[in-house]
Amino acid sequence: MPAKITYKKGASDKFIKTFVLFAKEGFKVHALDKTSLSNKASFIGEIIKKNKGKNKNFLSFDLNSNQKIILVTLSKKPTSLGNEKIGAEFYNFIKLNSLFNLSLIEKNIVEAKKNNPNILEEFLHGIELKSYEFNKYKTKKKDLIININILTNKKTSILNKNNRYKALVEGTNFVRDLVSEPPNVLTPKEYANRLVKLRKHGLKVTVYNESKLKKLKMFSLLGVGQGSVNESYLVTIEWYGNKKNKSTQLSFVGKGVCFDTGGISLKPAKFMEEMKYDMAGSAVVAGLLKTLAIRKCKINAVGVVGLVENMPGGNAQRPGDIVKSFSGKTIEVLNTDAEGRLVLADALSFAEKKFKPKSIIDLATLTGAIIISLGEEYAGLFSNNDDLSTKIFKAGEKVGEKVWRLPLHENYDKLINSPVADVQNINYTGGAGSITAAQFLQRFILNKTPWAHLDIAGMAFSKKAANLNPSGATGFGVRLLNKFVEENYE
Repeated sequence: MPAKITYKKGASDKFIKTFVLFAKEGFKVHALDKTSLSNKASFIGEIIKKNKGKNKNFLSFDLNSNQKIILVTLSKKPTSLGNEKIGAEFYNFIKLNSLFNLSLIEKNIVEAKKNNPNILEEFLHGIELKSYEFNKYKTKKKDLIININILTNKKTSILNKNNRYKALVEGTNFVRDLVSEPPNVLTPKEYANRLVKLRKHGLKVTVYNESKLKKLKMFSLLGVGQGSVNESYLVTIEWYGNKKNKSTQLSFVGKGVCFDTGGISLKPAKFMEEMKYDMAGSAVVAGLLKTLAIRKCKINAVGVVGLVENMPGGNAQRPGDIVKSFSGKTIEVLNTDAEGRLVLADALSFAEKKFKPKSIIDLATLTGAIIISLGEEYAGLFSNNDDLSTKIFKAGEKVGEKVWRLPLHENYDKLINSPVADVQNINYTGGAGSITAAQFLQRFILNKTPWAHLDIAGMAFSKKAANLNPSGATGFGVRLLNKFVEENYE
């Protein structure tokens, strides 16, 4: 059930049916003077005393036969994430109680913002993230919408519709939409076409088809898709927010396997339908660049995504094949279901060579092993640079998109040496599946550029709802990397 937030200048609060009021811990209501509720303050106080302690965050009661009040309790020491979580919990509360038309009064909001300047934005941000749903293919849709009205005057400063929270919602939900699409719709070609539409936000989008990729000698990427009737692509998404300096500060690289059967190394049938999610890393890259563009971020950043479909066709790649990558290194393909790293190998080397970024971060639903290690609580973080790793970790903690660093080491790297090529795409000795996958990727960082790899296989989608996410596609990574950019590059 989506939430629709509307800002209304000069609207009266006299005929509101359901008020939402911010209160301090202990349900001490922020200022109500000069509102239609000012003469009800003592009554509201008595209700609060009777209900104190019954609910940690919310208190709902009837003011009269026609009006209802919902009190939202704020923490004495609020955090951005805490306010967002309260917003998400509030959404669950009003949905459960079928409250579809709500209003917030400016006077109460302004008072609450004195000690908590971003409370409204963070609260609404939590609501919007939690209220996402993907129902475009349902023929019978529920038309119910939760309307939240912000009642303001012309002089207020809270009328900020084009803020960073709006950009984050748009970027995150863009990821969710892409990841939720069925694979018969979101083919690599269709995916590339949707990325082209990002040009309207001021992004430079370039599409490389198979003909161009062959000229670039990206045979590692091309090998993954050669069993499919659908063409493979590489797409670059460029944002130049720093006009004074044309150099690229950051490059984000994403795995975009639109559907992964495993190829000749065919996956088990059980849960194969979830392999439409195997393009989530690329979707995060696209969603992040969209976010940066919408909020006019003052940095230069480039996204590079490889879009393929891994199918067991008559021309499919075989276990034992040897391919030459864009970097010039040869790869022995021992397992065609370890395909994401083959896509990323070419994309990483290309991003480093063409754009010469100061740092590279890649995202991929790369290994099932990371889910065994970290479950759905943390994404796996691997890096050749301690400073970069620390910055990503801290950003994740602040927004609730947590990462955990795992090791890289030369002894793990030896496990992917091939007797017949420069490198093999899996470790056949067993164990350390996520680590050896990261070691493989590191081989394609050719100029020692600071690099981090995020294995988001356990975080990109979930069958159960979490703090700010409904079940399904989560959009994990957009808020994390936006915070990383915000705190370290702006």
